[in-house]
Amino acid sequence: MNQTTLVQIAERLEGLAGKLPEKIRRPVLRELIPLKQLFLQQRRPRFLFIGSSKRPMPEIIDVLFAPDSHEGMNVTLTPVHRWTEWTIPGHGTVSILDARDAGDSAETQIQDDLRREPADVVFFFDDGESNLNEPIGVPQGETKIIGLSLGSARRVTELEQALDAQPNVRDRLLTVVRITEKQSAETRRLMSLLAAELPNQAKIEMIRISRDRHAQLHVAQMLIKSTTAICAAIGAQPIPLADLPVLTTLQVLMVSGIMYISGRERSLRAATEFIAALGANVGVGMLLREGTRAMLKFFPGWGNVVCGMVAGAGTYAIGRAATTYFLEGASLKEAKQTYLKSRRKRSRHALPAHE
Repeated sequence: MNQTTLVQIAERLEGLAGKLPEKIRRPVLRELIPLKQLFLQQRRPRFLFIGSSKRPMPEIIDVLFAPDSHEGMNVTLTPVHRWTEWTIPGHGTVSILDARDAGDSAETQIQDDLRREPADVVFFFDDGESNLNEPIGVPQGETKIIGLSLGSARRVTELEQALDAQPNVRDRLLTVVRITEKQSAETRRLMSLLAAELPNQAKIEMIRISRDRHAQLHVAQMLIKSTTAICAAIGAQPIPLADLPVLTTLQVLMVSGIMYISGRERSLRAATEFIAALGANVGVGMLLREGTRAMLKFFPGWGNVVCGMVAGAGTYAIGRAATTYFLEGASLKEAKQTYLKSRRKRSRHALPAHE
């Protein structure tokens, strides 16, 4: 699924939202914001490195971002001290600006690059031998800072104290990490921290690189929540079947997003096949929704509201099943059970009491 397809879907949703009543329109547009940030405005994380240059950048990138990769990283060749793309095979791509040991002649170019594309995080690299009593040059601004040290645990504490002693760093310092070996507990903690701290636009790529389960589940839940809310609002509209293509597209997009978070490629076809395998195909959805609407004509005032809740319940159930299958490693049979259980549970709350 390419960017053009995502743009078309977003434009269609925004067009539909514009036709909704004012009371519904604003919540729908609000729920679209994180979806657009996560997928439509998705970009690579940008990291600025400063400090010691004694350790080559490929080694640092390998330890931090490619601990389990057996393939060589692909690097876009650019002049030194410029934004450079590093691709971790099978995971994703990060943008690195290595400003370590940059002379005065490169300072202007570095600042120009940072103004054009600001860093998401600044890494201060300590080789374990530098004099921490000397002033530590850290860029001004509000960008968060993470210390990386090759030294002992004591050295990590000293580096943290040195960074914390600087007024322009203290409130921006996220943590100091000791770099020891591949797949250490410290580097795993760092990957989790980055996945949590990065802006939504860069979060997806970082999660694909880190494979952090907690972050994957967090973003999946965010995706399910927003999609469910939008589908519930659309499903509550009184025009029969008019919302079905949009509702189905949203559900497919949600599943493909969860697939992408897990490390797979985005595929509308694969997402559609998964939904069909759950038994939640278009035909079933149509009968469920319209049958419910017909039945609820006997409950004046409830029909549209409950149909919206039914649409939301079905969407939520599909999202939960996709999370179970793609992120938690469940079998397709277990995912289908999750779908049926989740749909029944949420649908029960949609039915009004008849007096």
